Amino acid sequence: MCIRQLFQSPLQWAWRAAFLKHNQCRHQGARRWTRSGGGPYRAVIFDMAGVLIPSPGTVAAEWELQNHIPRGTILKALISGGENGPWMKFMRGEITKQDFLEEFGRHYSKMSKTSVPVDSFFSMLTSEQVAKPFPVMMEAITQVRAKGLKTAVLSNNFYLSSGKSFLPLDRTQFDVVVESCLEGICKPDPRIYKLCLERLGLQPSESIFLDDLGMNLKAAASLGIHTIKVNDPETALKELETLLGFTLRTVIPNTRPVRKTMEIPKDSLEKYLKDLLGTQTTGVLELLQFDHGLSNPTYYVKLADHQLVLRKKPPGTLLPSAHAIEREFRIMKALGNAGVPVPKVLDLCEDSGVIGTPFYLMEYCPGVVYKDPSLPGLESSQRRAIYTAMNRVLCKIHSVDLKATGLEDNRKHGDYIPRQVKTWIKQYRASETGTIPTMERLIEWLPLHLPNQEKTTVVHGDFRLDNLLFHPEKMEVLAVLDWELSTLGDPLVDVASSCLAHYLPPSFPILRGQATLATTQQNGKLTEFMSNLAWDFAVKEGFRIFKEMPATKPLTRSYHTRAGPQSLLSRPGTRSYISLPESSPAHAPKGALVISPEGLSPPVRELYQRLGQFMERHVYPAEPELRSHQASAERWTPSPLVEELKEKAKAEGLWNLFLPLEADPERKYGAGLTNVEYAHLCERMGTSLYAPEIFNCSAPDTGNMELLVRYGTEEQKARWLVPLLEGKARSCFAMTEPQVASSDATNIESSIREEDNCYVINGHKWWISGILDPRCQLCVFMGKTDPHAPRHQQQSMLLVPMDSPGIKVIRPLTVYGLEDAPGGHGEVLFEQVRVPKENMVLGPGRGFEIAQGRLGPGRIHHCMRLVGYSERALALMKARVKSRVAFGKPLVEQGTLLADIAQSRVEIEQVRLLVLKAAHLMDVAGNKAAALDIAMIKMVAPSLASRVIDRAIQAFGAAGLSGDYPLAQFFAWARALRFADGPDEVHQAVVAKMELKRHV
Repeated sequence: MCIRQLFQSPLQWAWRAAFLKHNQCRHQGARRWTRSGGGPYRAVIFDMAGVLIPSPGTVAAEWELQNHIPRGTILKALISGGENGPWMKFMRGEITKQDFLEEFGRHYSKMSKTSVPVDSFFSMLTSEQVAKPFPVMMEAITQVRAKGLKTAVLSNNFYLSSGKSFLPLDRTQFDVVVESCLEGICKPDPRIYKLCLERLGLQPSESIFLDDLGMNLKAAASLGIHTIKVNDPETALKELETLLGFTLRTVIPNTRPVRKTMEIPKDSLEKYLKDLLGTQTTGVLELLQFDHGLSNPTYYVKLADHQLVLRKKPPGTLLPSAHAIEREFRIMKALGNAGVPVPKVLDLCEDSGVIGTPFYLMEYCPGVVYKDPSLPGLESSQRRAIYTAMNRVLCKIHSVDLKATGLEDNRKHGDYIPRQVKTWIKQYRASETGTIPTMERLIEWLPLHLPNQEKTTVVHGDFRLDNLLFHPEKMEVLAVLDWELSTLGDPLVDVASSCLAHYLPPSFPILRGQATLATTQQNGKLTEFMSNLAWDFAVKEGFRIFKEMPATKPLTRSYHTRAGPQSLLSRPGTRSYISLPESSPAHAPKGALVISPEGLSPPVRELYQRLGQFMERHVYPAEPELRSHQASAERWTPSPLVEELKEKAKAEGLWNLFLPLEADPERKYGAGLTNVEYAHLCERMGTSLYAPEIFNCSAPDTGNMELLVRYGTEEQKARWLVPLLEGKARSCFAMTEPQVASSDATNIESSIREEDNCYVINGHKWWISGILDPRCQLCVFMGKTDPHAPRHQQQSMLLVPMDSPGIKVIRPLTVYGLEDAPGGHGEVLFEQVRVPKENMVLGPGRGFEIAQGRLGPGRIHHCMRLVGYSERALALMKARVKSRVAFGKPLVEQGTLLADIAQSRVEIEQVRLLVLKAAHLMDVAGNKAAALDIAMIKMVAPSLASRVIDRAIQAFGAAGLSGDYPLAQFFAWARALRFADGPDEVHQAVVAKMELKRHV
């Protein structure tokens, strides 16, 4: 969208229509500018928003209604600033999403004297749920391309946080894509239309342009382009059909334009077909590609009155014996003569010179292909009839007389299953890119446990529902397709293939004909999933039908991960690799070191995904307002927005996620996650300074709640734990003292003296995080009860109500000038504070023991949040250097910045793995056994975060020091954690001593 003409009153109505047109009349007689004259059209150019996906006006109106914001607010804010306003600059790619949202928010606040969460509007506008292409338009594009016309998309759009442009379309559907943010110019600037025509290689009179904005159409028409005003897609397509002279509705089901990587030379194919079908054949060759059948690419071919299907070998180096279309042709020809329903085959061309690879032709048979084995939308009786027909045709295949059909010598007889397993292993070895232990286990086990073959028949080899063509009106199989893997063998293999849908998850790609180019990127993930499934089936169920199973030796289960592709819409702090999951337990096995969220068990992975979605929808958009609140006069009062978000998080089940499973095995208080599982969620929360509190997972409350769960009495839990778990109260932890080196907890001097029926506290504490928060009701206090006891038995812990007389906050302390309101960090005097004896935790002299138990998981939390800081900082840095220019070239082309980005990525990965290893050891061996690894992560995580954030600040320049971005606060807290978790020198000493003990 473009704002250039909004200040020219004759065209101002056009932009208002774009944003509010759902409230205005839509009539066919809407004004339209067209060219004069006629001639054949060779291209159709589409606008995106309002033509191919919903109009921003529709989205804005819905968002305004949901958020109780006056109608037209977004439109007014967008108009604000004109050509130099944030929206216009954003469209031209001159500013990043972060800059746009902050500048746009300031424009609105200044204009309306109030604050609106414009971030959430942007999230809604770009969400997958909203920005869905109109199916009718995508069908039309398919038909336009099938007729040989070119297609283009000409869009005013912008960059997302990931650095990718916002274009939620299949780019392969367009010959040319012109985006304003890439070109630096927007519609209705004539230059962008001329650029599109130049790339299409066409004159204006040869193209048709569809847009929903009058000023854009007028600019196109002035150049001689024919235009169509899109008030609604259906009406616009009727007009387009009239101009083009053909229907834009899909005629051949399950087809699409030929993928560019799968194109075949039409001229040589047309010559071949004319020779095959007869010289009298005339007409234009029409070519489409079937959605399924990508192993051997399959095409719909129409020449004059002939409708054919072409199947060919794929290009490139092929696995041995794979893609044998010659065998497929021979078998189909023989089976057709034997009464098996197969398409009639016409010719086999083994000359690669015609279209690049061998192929064969068969007649096109209209019918229905059911891609989803669950058969949605059909009655149970219809589903039963379809599967009955499927079974009957399978019986017919297995009943074919091999000798009579000439198929007796098609393949070797006997030992079919051992040969198949050997072939599968060979093909797997030829295509593997890394070791998958679960597959290795299966490869070792399976050949030792094969059944004896009892019968030899024709075997289809890939017999499943979507390889069958059904009659459109009757439950009858018209043709069995895809005979690529057919041979002679054991018929039980086909039975197993047809039953596979019963054992695989309904969304599994292979079941829906989706195991194509897209899912090859997930090949490792699917492979390990299948190897796990095969193993479980084999040892639990599959071979019970065979007698005399050889004894097996159980193999040790192992785990494997592999890097995967980055999402096109990757978000701040989201990692760009995948892992291969085990089959679906409620939790990952306790011994599993899961190094990425995708390796988590399905329930935990789903929890992680919901957490990320909540962050995108609510937390990131709220950050500017929360930063403003922290700098305002009301900063020592909790933000109402935080409280609102806490309630939303609680309602969505994203609450109290931190309590480890071993501390809460009955999941009475929390989500029951292992330390490894929570580490992944904690990192995600760490991408925002405000997120931990919103999910009730912030320090020091998490450590105090865990302390109460582990060591508290039922009375202590009822009084203190419940309000903390509900988010109604906050707490603090008082240990550090200004007079002594508190990194050595045994130095603590504050006294806890028993007197009458209570304890009396005296002491001077500082850096007590959260104590200034008006919601803080509990202070967990560490002091000495017996200075003469053994060194580690002198300390005790008390639960001190914050309304106890004698507690005096001297001052709030700042970290690099940051107050961290409303909780802050206080310097506090405890003078003759009296606390009931029942508030003692675990007992006198147990304080040091409690502190060590409390701080183990907390260290993981801090370190994973630091990784989250680093991921967010790196994401911001990448977006910044892509959008800024200095000394004549983009920052992203500066060598030093590239080196910084690379170094940051490497260091983040190293520290993440070390932190996850520590969490893993805590899960499997306990906190004490993980002491070395915990000390190591406390050494490296804060320093890593400081370095990564510092590089990001350097890339931002002075802006990185400001409060406009989270980098300055990230840096301050990363540096502070080099003390808060104990000084580096202490951890280094611990690691060195333990290392020397191990090797001396």
